[in-house]
Amino acid sequence: MSSKKPAQSLIILCFAIIYIVWGSTYLAAAFSIEQIPAFKLCGLRYTIASLLTIPIIALIGNFEWPPRAQIRNAAIAGFVFMGLGTGGAIWALNYLDTGLTALIISAEPLIIVLMLWLVNQKRPPGQAFLGILLGMIGMYLLVSQKTIVSSSEQWLGVLVIFLSMLAWGSGSIFVSKVKLPESEWTNSAIQMFVGGIATIIISFLIGEEQVEWSQLSSRTLLSISYLVIFGSIAAFTAFNFLLRNVSTEKVVTNTYVNPIIAMILGYLYNDELITKLSMLAAAIMLVGVFFINTSKEDTKKAH
Repeated sequence: MSSKKPAQSLIILCFAIIYIVWGSTYLAAAFSIEQIPAFKLCGLRYTIASLLTIPIIALIGNFEWPPRAQIRNAAIAGFVFMGLGTGGAIWALNYLDTGLTALIISAEPLIIVLMLWLVNQKRPPGQAFLGILLGMIGMYLLVSQKTIVSSSEQWLGVLVIFLSMLAWGSGSIFVSKVKLPESEWTNSAIQMFVGGIATIIISFLIGEEQVEWSQLSSRTLLSISYLVIFGSIAAFTAFNFLLRNVSTEKVVTNTYVNPIIAMILGYLYNDELITKLSMLAAAIMLVGVFFINTSKEDTKKAH
């Protein structure tokens, strides 16, 4: 926590960024993968974002190379978070609506609590148990709708999202136990670069289609630019700033807002379906996440 209290207006701006921008990246990603395969898109997004971060680090000054162990830890985190986690989630958008994807991912704190229970062999507090139960009920109501998830491809998309959530959970536990570069800019740059390279390699290994770069539409180019500048550089910077200056419980409120933003934007601009049961499931799941995030024993979450 910073000793000098930052301006309230800056804190509000950072909250607006993580609420709106991260909620809207689902739609931008959905638009982008219409012409660029998912893992290629992630590779492009994070590699460019990491390279654009370098001049920012240079402008800040006083750069020092972190110890090798910290660089290695940041690289592992980038591979797990962005290479496996984000790459898989965006791939799932080939078959699932953006709102549904965002809602499923909003249950990430539930996954982390369960993983910590297995790793630490320590029961979570009772309030967290209630949150887990509500989260499971909400998730069942959400994915059991045949109008939302019916085909084998859609179920594959749901499975890939859960695997991505396991990757994020593993990454969250890993970064809570190791030392990372002290400079958040350096840490983010390393993670994004490694995540970008990892997704490019995955794209090659799974044989994703080649991209006709000269044929990209203006919507695709704008979506990619938005993901790089706002979804990566601006949002990660705002998130890290808030973690240093505001309580974690307040910062993770983006967990509740992001899926709502994604659902609204998907409905308005991508002709996505919002059912009454989906809204009920969303309410139950988000209440469960609230119970988990506000339980006495903190759980860590990462994007």
